[in-house]
Amino acid sequence: MIGKLDIVILQQIWWIICSLVGSLFLFLTFVQGGNTLLWQVAKNDREKSLVINSLGRKWELTFTTLVLFGGALFAAFPKFYATSFGGAYWVWLLILFTFIVQAVSYEFRAKPNNLLGAGTYELFLFINGTVGVLLIGAAVGTFFTGSNFTLNDFSQVTWTNPLRGVEAAFSFFNLALGLFLVFNARTLGAMYLANNIDYHGFPEFEARVRKSCLINFLCALPFLLYVVVSLVLMDGFATDGNGMVSMVEHKYLTNLLAMPIVLGLLLVGLFLVILGVTRTSLARSTTGIWFGGLGTVLVGLAVFFTAGFNGTPFYPSKVDLQSSLTIYNASSSHYTLTAMTYVALFIPAVLAYIIYVWRQMDSKKIGVRDINDKKAY
Repeated sequence: MIGKLDIVILQQIWWIICSLVGSLFLFLTFVQGGNTLLWQVAKNDREKSLVINSLGRKWELTFTTLVLFGGALFAAFPKFYATSFGGAYWVWLLILFTFIVQAVSYEFRAKPNNLLGAGTYELFLFINGTVGVLLIGAAVGTFFTGSNFTLNDFSQVTWTNPLRGVEAAFSFFNLALGLFLVFNARTLGAMYLANNIDYHGFPEFEARVRKSCLINFLCALPFLLYVVVSLVLMDGFATDGNGMVSMVEHKYLTNLLAMPIVLGLLLVGLFLVILGVTRTSLARSTTGIWFGGLGTVLVGLAVFFTAGFNGTPFYPSKVDLQSSLTIYNASSSHYTLTAMTYVALFIPAVLAYIIYVWRQMDSKKIGVRDINDKKAY
């Protein structure tokens, strides 16, 4: 049955799958956001250890999902992978570096007599949650603002800016999107900490965590509003039936109106994030992370679908429009996509296993007894 699917359907299926993985990654950045809250909510070593050991149970999930996202794009849309990672390699190296120092920090922070000291590793965690997430947001922003590359007849990439992708962070739209993701990650991090830590005997600690959720959401709002308003007003990249790319007025607003399901995902997602914030900060509930997390996934899906569907190049070139990449001219062959789709049938089983392991890890809230364990971070 799958082998009989038209290649266009397979290309769309794999853009949906890649978008879902990318959106799940945005949810899992609650780990990075929680890292950056360390000095804001924790006032002593015991509270710091509670925060780090709470997040330390999940940091591998974010890193693994990032690698999975890159792997899925490589397999399904190799021309994008080759163009972006082959041309804008400095921005991707910086992103990967911030995630590597996160892994090192969790491994060595609590080691006795470590060379750099706990404070240095905590700084590395802060860099991962700020610089790393901001650069990811700037990279996603180029799906709408374009990148500085050209492709020749043999699909060889030439990057026209010496910063090799880092220049994306100097576009105000990309920067605003990156800063929104930073503060959204901090908001999600506070939601998760409110859910996962046993605050018995630490009422002031809990109050700081819940307050930080609201503060960071309010900090995220101006950047969110700027991104949304800019997105509906800006000219966008469009592809016609012959594959020719041109600039079209209000292209992304047109996409949202032409795809009401995508517009619904965006609006429902934003509502759920707000609901998660209010439940965590005002209702003092522990369930806010699930509303905020689902909302983040839905907003992420809306962003990726707006960038890739309805005749839109998802990786446009602003120096050579005809070098822009769509899900149709950047994809693998019909055979490869078909084989990958058969493999993807096992995804529900993998997700079920992840959910099971997550529930086992979080069956008990983390408390003082856990940070005294020899395996504590």
